[in-house]
Amino acid sequence: MQTRRDTLRSLMIVGLLTAALPALAQTAAAPAAGEGDPAVATVRRMTDALEAALKAGDVRARSEILAGPMKENFDLPAMLRLGVGTRWKEIPADKQEALVAAFGPYLTATYATRLSAAAGSKFAIDPKSEPRGNGRIVHVTVTDSGGDTSPVDYVLNGENRITDVFLQGTVSEAGTLRTGFSEPLQEGGADGLLAHLRKSTETMLAAPAPKAPAAK
Repeated sequence: MQTRRDTLRSLMIVGLLTAALPALAQTAAAPAAGEGDPAVATVRRMTDALEAALKAGDVRARSEILAGPMKENFDLPAMLRLGVGTRWKEIPADKQEALVAAFGPYLTATYATRLSAAAGSKFAIDPKSEPRGNGRIVHVTVTDSGGDTSPVDYVLNGENRITDVFLQGTVSEAGTLRTGFSEPLQEGGADGLLAHLRKSTETMLAAPAPKAPAAK
């Protein structure tokens, strides 16, 4: 038989739950942090793809996972123009198109290759972007499997597409591309750069999967 104390306890629990229901409903309906910030949403889609690619076995498999998200969330033509620099205007339109077509797979394979050494990494995104010129900047903290952290800043244009990435706050992706493109452009112009992009992509995609650790 339920005692008076048991009855009071039941009523108290019901009362507490009833009082909490509006707050719980409000919490469930609340948007995720940064959901209303288009720049943050772009970077979140990209980091989600990076985390998914981390689980793939080799560079080719990771590239297949990253190809769609990178085409959607990066402004690849703008990044290529930054990488080529002022010589871009000297390149005929048809060769510009060929370079853009080759650059997407190249950059995707580059990111897939970098992930080879990033197993177990996690990405924490600042929920609010900051203005940067005509666009925005989104701050991300990457934590590796050993617990070490490093900052990665994504620079986005007015259309909320990524145009540059800064590693450790200072190392620009566009600057790295410019350094890597300098020699092919100097030696062979647009054709030299095109050959460099295609050959580099083939080489990266052909990299073997890392060997599994030997069983003890």
